[in-house]
Amino acid sequence: MKFNLSVLAAVSLFFSCTTNQNNDREILSKNNNDVVLLDTSAYLINTQGKETKLFQLSNKNGAKLYITNYGARVVSLIVPNRDGISTDVILGYDSVQSNQKKGEPFFGAIIGRYGNRIAKGKFSLAGTTYQLQLNDGVNTLHGGTDGFYAKVWDAKQLDAQHLEMNYFSKDGEAGYPGNVNVKVLYTLTDDNSFKIDYSATTDKETILNLTNHAYFNLNGEGNETVLDHELTIAADGYTPVDDTLIPTGKIEPVKGTPFDFTKAKVIGKEIETKNEQLTYGKGYDHNFVLNKNDGKSPVAIVKSPKTGIVMEVYTTEPGIQFYSGNFLTGTDKDGKGGKSYPFRSAFCLETQHFPDSPNQPNFPSTVLKPGQTYSTTTTYKFLVDKK
Repeated sequence: MKFNLSVLAAVSLFFSCTTNQNNDREILSKNNNDVVLLDTSAYLINTQGKETKLFQLSNKNGAKLYITNYGARVVSLIVPNRDGISTDVILGYDSVQSNQKKGEPFFGAIIGRYGNRIAKGKFSLAGTTYQLQLNDGVNTLHGGTDGFYAKVWDAKQLDAQHLEMNYFSKDGEAGYPGNVNVKVLYTLTDDNSFKIDYSATTDKETILNLTNHAYFNLNGEGNETVLDHELTIAADGYTPVDDTLIPTGKIEPVKGTPFDFTKAKVIGKEIETKNEQLTYGKGYDHNFVLNKNDGKSPVAIVKSPKTGIVMEVYTTEPGIQFYSGNFLTGTDKDGKGGKSYPFRSAFCLETQHFPDSPNQPNFPSTVLKPGQTYSTTTTYKFLVDKK
């Protein structure tokens, strides 16, 4: 890896500052992607009776992963491009306060209790109907207004490559039943994989669908588009939606539609096609039904022709939400280093059970019962195409 020595020195100094909780800003030497490390003091606040912090994971290759325990959010992921230049591939804000803004787009957060949408915020379980918080028009999105993305998690750094996050969600929180203990283990492996292990238990029958809402741009965060990225999704089917982005309950084939990514295709190739489904989501914002979810075969592959960075996704989940950043506006400059993130300047690949599963009997179940352990793993692996 051809890392500039001044870059490595700055990163080493930043790690020291993070460990000692100093309030200094450390900035990587300017390179072609203007990678900026974060002001640690902007992540040191007291809220909800707890202290938020910024944590760093690093591996032997010089890759770096930065996470805050506010929402268990991934803030930055730095990997080399084809020229060995450090590139931050995840969008994020410069402070905890920015993440607390109303309407923020869940940058890098753990989503729960239920990732994606639930129709009209209602579901029935064991003969009881539950009403959730509505925060997406007539529906509930990503757990409601009181979701895991806005909670301060208990964090424990196990070593340089592992960070454990824990959160206790009380019975009735955001309208969901059961006291639920959630654990998320973040790992940065030596093959430049960013791995997330989720586990949870409950004392009362409930529903659970956890995911991470990282926004990626393999050209480098702050780049204006991802429409040039090449995407493959190993899914022969997807779940079409209505005009509020709730699944209709059908699973339809992708073949012959703009949703066919079974072979590598540039994201922007058909995104403006006159298609009712693309109109509803202002682009791609749909769940794909994965052909395999064994955690061993890649379910999605994304490549940036500009940087040569390739991301492979592995999961044990049955679905993946491909979102093309259609609701990013670029109107604020709270991104890292004062950057703005414009329309379609990032994509998300959120591994998950299907949206609205509690109301769709033909979808895989998201019910978690006492005595059971929720367990799932997703890995984002970063490679370089030298071409």
